[in-house]
Amino acid sequence: MSESQKEHNSLLQLETDIVQVMKSIFDPEIPVNIYDLGLIYEINPGEEGKVEIVMTLTAPNCPIADQILLEVKAKTEMLDAVSECTVTLVFDPPWDQSMMSEEALLELGML
Repeated sequence: MSESQKEHNSLLQLETDIVQVMKSIFDPEIPVNIYDLGLIYEINPGEEGKVEIVMTLTAPNCPIADQILLEVKAKTEMLDAVSECTVTLVFDPPWDQSMMSEEALLELGML
């Protein structure tokens, strides 16, 4: 296996690990994790263990936005392969229910 294939595989594994972390973080108002809610728009693993996560919230005026962002950063940085995590909050495109996974829709009785 070439070095570029190894690097590609390790980045894919890191992204998979980060997804698992995101599935452990729940919106306190909705009993579904933030990944299945569709709040995570991008996971960008970079060089030297630096990761950027682009995400949104269900509403711009979410009263616990800071807590969720801090939890995403802290839990991601707990992964061995991550040296630093930057969380970028965006509201474009705005979140809506169509971004939820089938699992989330089923859990909320919307399927």
